[in-house]
Amino acid sequence: MGSPETYSAESLPTPRTPAGREALEALVARPGRAVVGLDFDGTLAPIVEDPEKARAHPDALPALAALAPRLAGVAIVTGRPAEVAVRNGAFAGAPGLEHLTVLGHYGAERWDARTGEVTAPAPHPGLAGVRDELPAVLERAGDWDGVWVEEKGRAVAVHTRRASDPDGAFRALLGPLRDLAERHGLVLEPGRLVLEVRPAGVDKGVALTEYVRVTGAQTVLYAGDDLGDLPAFAAVERLRAEGVAGLLVCSGSAEVTELADRADLVVDGPEGVVRLLRALSTQLD
Repeated sequence: MGSPETYSAESLPTPRTPAGREALEALVARPGRAVVGLDFDGTLAPIVEDPEKARAHPDALPALAALAPRLAGVAIVTGRPAEVAVRNGAFAGAPGLEHLTVLGHYGAERWDARTGEVTAPAPHPGLAGVRDELPAVLERAGDWDGVWVEEKGRAVAVHTRRASDPDGAFRALLGPLRDLAERHGLVLEPGRLVLEVRPAGVDKGVALTEYVRVTGAQTVLYAGDDLGDLPAFAAVERLRAEGVAGLLVCSGSAEVTELADRADLVVDGPEGVVRLLRALSTQLD
């Protein structure tokens, strides 16, 4: 697992891989042909016990506002509803973020800063059955105090972070929730002490790839922190094979090592991500 990179606000870190170094050089040399994709929770916002209280790092907005106008685009790619990410990030109406896009629910929803509107298809019909059966499934899985359900509109998430035994509850619920999802034509997405039931065929990799293609970008930086970001990492790796330069950044966490192992650059959580964004904007001056 990589160690978080330390550097000043004015200097850029050095990615540990040749592909990462090439992508960073390309981004700095040709920012108008580059896009930045960012997860929200754990990447721009510190992880908190109550997701409703998650807010972007206080320096995230100014860092993004300084960087975004120089790029082909910036996309927040999140499992949250788009409007929740917009609210928690204070993105609406923020100067400098006129070309920001928020791809919510893994890309099923799209918020465009220019219009302030969210566009999305109808929710998957299987979600209604999951909601009906979920209380009984949780009860049969055991008496796990502190486990709670987050209603996300186009997905349902079961959190174990508040349980007295978070890892034990996570393991006990993994199988039953996967079975429940499959019965209703949905998939289970495990994360950092959260199990999310959502539609298949929609993930951060699909969303990021489409965004890169629409913008015509030749360089992409993607930063994430959780298992749900692995499809985006894989998408960047595929784009590299097509000639798009790609930089993979892990917002470091001891809870998830898979991203750190695959990343070109590991930074120290949301604070490290913000420092990287700020350093990039300084280099583009």
